Amino acid sequence: MKAYKPDQGRMTRMASFWSLALLLLFGCYFLHTVLLSYVDALKEPLGGISIPIVSIPLTGSFLLCSLLFVGGITALFGWMQRPKVADFLIDVEAELRKVTWPTGQEVVNASIVVVITVVVLMAFLAGSDFLIGQVVERLIFGGGV
Repeated sequence: MKAYKPDQGRMTRMASFWSLALLLLFGCYFLHTVLLSYVDALKEPLGGISIPIVSIPLTGSFLLCSLLFVGGITALFGWMQRPKVADFLIDVEAELRKVTWPTGQEVVNASIVVVITVVVLMAFLAGSDFLIGQVVERLIFGGGV
């Protein structure tokens, strides 16, 4: 087992953390809108209180989603600090540094090949469908259509 080195892979861990944090924020925001839409008890501001400066009413759904977000961020941070996860992210960063990325011209050439292949395959399938349809139509209706 490799020794845990906190300085290695710091950028990868940060990028992973913030990506997952944004995903968690989106999930909590979506939950907040769903709760406001479907649960009438969570729509009303608690005691008429609103958060100063931003003027967000302190509803039950906002409070619930905020607590869920803070708990999720705390759990995510703790999970990301585990040596096994940190070592994995360090290894991912090391492998990504070995990748040879294609040049712009290689991307264009590969894209052209893909587009041509798709068009040829589409034409073949459309022609096959038409021919098989004609054969089946002649078999069913006896050619007298």
